[in-house]
Amino acid sequence: MFRKEFADVIGKTGMIPIKDLRPLLLDKSPAKVSELGLLNLTFFDDIKFAKQVAENYNLTFIDLSKAKIPDKTIKLIRKTDVLKYRVLPIQKTAKAVSLAIFDPSIVSLKTELQTLFQHPVEFILTNISSWAKIFDRVTESIDELLETIKEIKSDDSKKEESVNEEDIGEDVIRFVNRILADAYVRKASDIHIEPYENNFRVRFRVDGTLMEVAKPPKTLMAPMTSRMKIMAQMDISEKRKPQDGRIKLSVGGKPIDYRVSSLPTLFGEKIVLRLLDQSNLQLDMTKLGFEEQQLKVFKEGIHQPYGMCLVTGPTGSGKTTTLYSALAELNVVGNNISTAEDPVEFNLEGINQVNVKKEVGLTFPFALKAFLRQDPDIIMVGEIRDLEVGEIAVEAALTGHMVLSTLHTNDAPSTVTRLLNMGIEPFLVTGALNVVVAQRLCRKICTSCRAVDTKVTKEEIVACGIAPSSAEKIKIYKGKGCDACNGTGYKGRVAIYEVMDLSPKVKELILKHASSDEIKKQAIKDGMKTLRMCALTKVAKGETTLEEALNNSSADKF
Repeated sequence: MFRKEFADVIGKTGMIPIKDLRPLLLDKSPAKVSELGLLNLTFFDDIKFAKQVAENYNLTFIDLSKAKIPDKTIKLIRKTDVLKYRVLPIQKTAKAVSLAIFDPSIVSLKTELQTLFQHPVEFILTNISSWAKIFDRVTESIDELLETIKEIKSDDSKKEESVNEEDIGEDVIRFVNRILADAYVRKASDIHIEPYENNFRVRFRVDGTLMEVAKPPKTLMAPMTSRMKIMAQMDISEKRKPQDGRIKLSVGGKPIDYRVSSLPTLFGEKIVLRLLDQSNLQLDMTKLGFEEQQLKVFKEGIHQPYGMCLVTGPTGSGKTTTLYSALAELNVVGNNISTAEDPVEFNLEGINQVNVKKEVGLTFPFALKAFLRQDPDIIMVGEIRDLEVGEIAVEAALTGHMVLSTLHTNDAPSTVTRLLNMGIEPFLVTGALNVVVAQRLCRKICTSCRAVDTKVTKEEIVACGIAPSSAEKIKIYKGKGCDACNGTGYKGRVAIYEVMDLSPKVKELILKHASSDEIKKQAIKDGMKTLRMCALTKVAKGETTLEEALNNSSADKF
């Protein structure tokens, strides 16, 4: 439609006076609805608008916001064609393919679309937000992505003189690109390329679980390893020492970083790549998985004028995402924020990020000392690993700075005892520490195949820590397995948290050198929800399974 037609439709709905639509009439060129930004206008009701459009153009309107459309139906069209034609297949019968549209002018392309689908087509008009929700499920095929892969090389990158890329065949280059594209499509967090005596395999970590995706011929191992090391600007002649590198690619038009690590093993070099996709970085704290009270306590902790906020958990538990979301919350013009990271995973606009480099002496302690001479308001240090870093961080927190960092402990109370065991005095810990957050990641049940798990008994639910009265009412869900989740029953992950505020009674216990169990018991009395409690809340909401909750949290003994 043209802008004037959009304005006419809105005028008929009565959502806004015609005089207020004049800005929409200034540009007479064709435009998509999304280009008008109508969804961002307070007066705009997209369902009301779509119904009026359907009436004007004699089309059938259906609100598809709650429609369950099979993945195999959506996959009838390539993403490039969705972007070209702005149609989405929602049903296929012997008679026709039903196409969801939001712009009635697409009806004029009926003949072209019938050629594309090799089948008669019919059009269903839906509201813009419903169409966008279905579009979010459309992914490029691997073959589509292979054509878009481009290396992004920095101007100062240096190649080893001994490297000759022509020695690596096109089949190897294409196979490596297919592995990288496949990992992107499956939303893998890591790629493992592993050599063994008689075979060679590729595994992806998806939603925290490793799965085997390929067993290429052993003859491909050496050229594949060399190809990846070349892309990561590593020394391919050095096969006796571990190396680190980075690959920057444009995949489907999106910049993706692959952090590369090589490790000499008995039968060759193992390569592991960590995928860093800026578009997947969740910086909205409200969407991370915090319970309402937990989020309130955490926000109060980071918004203090000074002090220390620590996030703890094992590798891969989402600590960096939580810290980045806190930095995004604090990232305003009035704050000078500096971070020391090993390595920097994502570039955050407005924040001064430093990559720790031990080989040149740029360590965490050195960076922290430098930050304190740079008029900082907020400092983030990737990890408190030893007494030296801990003492500098505590000193900074006590002298008017907000300090964010991580530790590796099992729960929030154990973080306090870890600091004390490092050699930091109890009175310094209680003076500096504002809040401690422990976290884990649980796999989410796939919404496309979620169903009630009838095998779980009331006794099993009670044994996990849920009150008998609640166990009577609660429904436990699981995923049956479908195309959307590759048959696993899980799709995506959600964080569970344990947020410990340092109440006066908790501080008293710390000063008395109390054990972590005593501190935990008091924190629970003060209102802290443990990891197990938070995990069971997610189970009750139908977000994760009982098995995931138990695997990612220890039982509360109090």
